[in-house]
Amino acid sequence: MKRTRHSAEQIVVKLCESEAMLAAGRTVAQVVQALGVSEQTYHRWREQYGGMKADEARRLKELEVENARLKKAVADLTIDNQILKEANDYLGKPHRPRGGGAS
Repeated sequence: MKRTRHSAEQIVVKLCESEAMLAAGRTVAQVVQALGVSEQTYHRWREQYGGMKADEARRLKELEVENARLKKAVADLTIDNQILKEANDYLGKPHRPRGGGAS
């Protein structure tokens, strides 16, 4: 089976079509065959996008992308912060004088 990526809007449209088909008396197996997706994909879509409108699904995807970008930025800044703390700890420690003992 050919693997395709569906946009959030396409998924919402297909879910609306599936609801109409189910209301017309078709079985889930017939519906997923008509949509061209697996039953597992259909159930995952219903769980994730059930009851949404196309603009809500689009906004959800935009927020997921922005959230991923912000998480990456926080991770990068955390690493930078740890490096600076380690450098500060290393440079900020008083060092014992080298050389002979107290005479």
